[in-house]
Amino acid sequence: MKTKHLYAAESGTLEEAAALLKAGQLIAFPTDTLYGVGVDAFNVQAIEELYRVKERPRIKGIPILLADAADINKVAAEVPAPAAELIERFWPGPLTLIVPRKVELPQNLSPNENIAVRIPDNEVARALIRMAGGALATSSANRSGDEPAREAAQVMDALRGRIAAVLDGGPVVHGVPSTIVDCTTPQPRILRAGPLTATELSLERV
Repeated sequence: MKTKHLYAAESGTLEEAAALLKAGQLIAFPTDTLYGVGVDAFNVQAIEELYRVKERPRIKGIPILLADAADINKVAAEVPAPAAELIERFWPGPLTLIVPRKVELPQNLSPNENIAVRIPDNEVARALIRMAGGALATSSANRSGDEPAREAAQVMDALRGRIAAVLDGGPVVHGVPSTIVDCTTPQPRILRAGPLTATELSLERV
């Protein structure tokens, strides 16, 4: 497979990347935290290919990126009150929330009944997600265990020949993975530290 290097600032490249996603292909793109590689969140076979390309253990599951907060109803069975408050305060942004998943989602997205979800604070990412249907199953654009990519050239080095295209939107802002908060328990808990601190979130870390 030849991996295309698309430039987000050029006319027609977002549409080309979205068309590839709709066709079941894997596309890397920038977010606010790191470059991610994504597929249609409702395409079972594409999700399988994402696991294979990343060499990602199934126990980790695949998070979903959305473009707009209203789209959480496409993937979440419910939005607990604490999650709704965090969404209001911190989305779009480097905050991933664990919420109960809709049964309609492909089973291979997660090893349990929950799903990780967030809205990145990156206009290129959000525009692509909208064009591709509103929800992309997305993991960091590297092979599991390797250094995550902060710019398109690093993605090409890691995944050239394994994905359809890299959408180049320049370097990312944060350069570290998002903060993860589990909202499926009575008291939300930080599962992974990231750009947003426990103090900012007014939560405790596990």
